[in-house]
Amino acid sequence: MSSPSHISAVKMAETAPEDLSLPSKTTLVHHWMEFFRGGEAVLEQFGLLFPDAPISMLVYNRDFLTPSLLRHEYRTSFLQRWPFLRRHFRKLLPIFPEIIRRQHLPKDTRFVLSSDASIIKGVPIPPGAIHICYCHSPPRYLWGLEDSYLESSSHGNAFGRMLFSASLPHLRDFDRKMAQRVDHFIANSHCVRERIRRCYDRDSVVINPPVEISRFDPTRNRDDFYLIISALVPYKRVDLAVDACSKLGRRLIVIGTGPEEADLKRRAAPCVTFLGWQAGSVVRDHYERCRALLFPGIEDFGITPCEAQAAGAPVIAFGEGGALETVKEGVSGLFFRAQTVQAMTDILRQFEAGPTMHPEACHANVVHLGPARFRREIRQFIEQKCPSHFAGYQWPSTAD
Repeated sequence: MSSPSHISAVKMAETAPEDLSLPSKTTLVHHWMEFFRGGEAVLEQFGLLFPDAPISMLVYNRDFLTPSLLRHEYRTSFLQRWPFLRRHFRKLLPIFPEIIRRQHLPKDTRFVLSSDASIIKGVPIPPGAIHICYCHSPPRYLWGLEDSYLESSSHGNAFGRMLFSASLPHLRDFDRKMAQRVDHFIANSHCVRERIRRCYDRDSVVINPPVEISRFDPTRNRDDFYLIISALVPYKRVDLAVDACSKLGRRLIVIGTGPEEADLKRRAAPCVTFLGWQAGSVVRDHYERCRALLFPGIEDFGITPCEAQAAGAPVIAFGEGGALETVKEGVSGLFFRAQTVQAMTDILRQFEAGPTMHPEACHANVVHLGPARFRREIRQFIEQKCPSHFAGYQWPSTAD
């Protein structure tokens, strides 16, 4: 049985012709790319494991591709060709199952590796192919955070909300049925592993996502501002940080944008500064100088608390979700237990009155989460689950 020699990363193939000369194909599946976030960091590492892979997805923004990702060939859905549809593709969520069902991987695909926080796991898989899904989370807009999704700009009118609400049963049914076709799940945290079990009745293995620990210098002097780095959407609860810092008169810098931005600016005191989206160098500088990162939402894993700790900054987080797995209370951060402004002001006062949390302790708490570890664990999982497919396969040097 011949070993995989190519990756034809799929997510809605439409542009590149199929290369029938390849004896056996591995296919990468990813949902979409608007910005470079945690999901794209995972995709980048998959690309290092399979450096010849074209990458296919619903839509993508070339401006946010890293040099590593720019080396890949991209395949997109028809949405990419129409600027209006590309900008507003989320509004087509009610018909995503129909779009996804029409996508076909090359017939000789024998191994599929997907990166999914939506319903792209439902792309048709050729008979006999093995499908491993790295699940960032069962989609929150279907399983538990429907109200927050309805509040976002994707469905900011009555018709959109009605259409989304009417399509929810169908979308949930599609997502659950497609999850049963996945051969093996990888969860990005124990929190997500439990959600996969609850939503899909499937077991999974936990492999934490990659964190670029080496990018950060934890030895710089700290400044007096608190920091938020987040998409400004309802479930992130950035409003709690803005209101608490406004009430206490504490400096807060917010990096990020989204549908909540205008409302947050209206309610913010002069001590709160909004910088919008910023380049990686600016984000890194703020991580390395901030007093602490504020993390008031519930995330399935949460890359930003890990990056903050890598930069020597403690984290003040709401005590649910993935932050419980990555922040060590009293050593690299503190937790508050209710998503209220009062609880957040109380924890800020406690943090300011308490003992100093040392940058070296914060850094040490996450040093094990680097990308080389991620590639190694993914490679070992693939070899364990697909021994006949990868026996004798020469992994690239970037796989180590």
